[in-house]
Amino acid sequence: MAAVNAAQVKELRERTGVGMMECKKALEAANGDMSLAIEELRKSGRAKADKKAGRVAAEGVVMVQTANDGKFACMVEINSETDFVARDTNFLEFAEAVARCVLAHKVQDVKALLALPLSGQSGPSIEEARQALVAKLGENINIRRIAIMSTASGSIGTYTHGSRIGVLVELDINNSDLAKDIAMHVAASKPLVISQQDVPQDLVAKEKEIYMAQAATSGKPQEIIEKMVAGKLKKYLDEVSLLGQPFIKDPEVMVSNLLGKNRARVISFVRFEVGEGIEKETEDFVEAVMAQVHGG
Repeated sequence: MAAVNAAQVKELRERTGVGMMECKKALEAANGDMSLAIEELRKSGRAKADKKAGRVAAEGVVMVQTANDGKFACMVEINSETDFVARDTNFLEFAEAVARCVLAHKVQDVKALLALPLSGQSGPSIEEARQALVAKLGENINIRRIAIMSTASGSIGTYTHGSRIGVLVELDINNSDLAKDIAMHVAASKPLVISQQDVPQDLVAKEKEIYMAQAATSGKPQEIIEKMVAGKLKKYLDEVSLLGQPFIKDPEVMVSNLLGKNRARVISFVRFEVGEGIEKETEDFVEAVMAQVHGG
């Protein structure tokens, strides 16, 4: 086995983006042959990507892109395992390129998106670029979901809160300022649906059951209990529906009144928040360190 010096390890790391110890091992295995070491690291890079595919990626970013005419917009959530990688320049450049690709191809299916070239009409596919990024950054990276929205005569509002929350809103009138205000409101207030009538009946039934159980211990007559439950249920429906919420920029005005004043109607909205619904892994830090020490 040929001796490997620090300069070789440094060069290999700069050329591949792989960690120092892995570079040292690759050079030693290749008897100091830089080209062979790079080739082997490229080969192992995909295996590394596959090995990390099962790890939970619940951090990341939400990227929003809007067409120049404002009539089409898209949103994509791309996940990493840690917030540290989510702020990495390479990760952010990849995420922006993916969002531009979604905008250009108007694709909503993640599987179809992965087969497209990351930039232009040729070059590596998005999946190939993703795997290369996994190998470089050492974390599982996934494109989780995509939303697209278009309108012919209305307007689309978009809003991002940092890089963790994104919203698309479609109005039936051409009022971009109002559309953006509603998108900002959705980001902050997290409505589930547009109106009370849109709340799923099983969710309503579940809430009613909870309120009935709570009220049953009050000792009040049944007719009073029913009124109490009806009041709580109405409050709940208002809280989860966009039209029933006070407008975030002016709590004295209801969203329904704001829209009515502008003779506008919300056709649809989509809200993404990084990692929502993903069950995160918890790890005992001491155990993890000890496992590393003992080669576990």
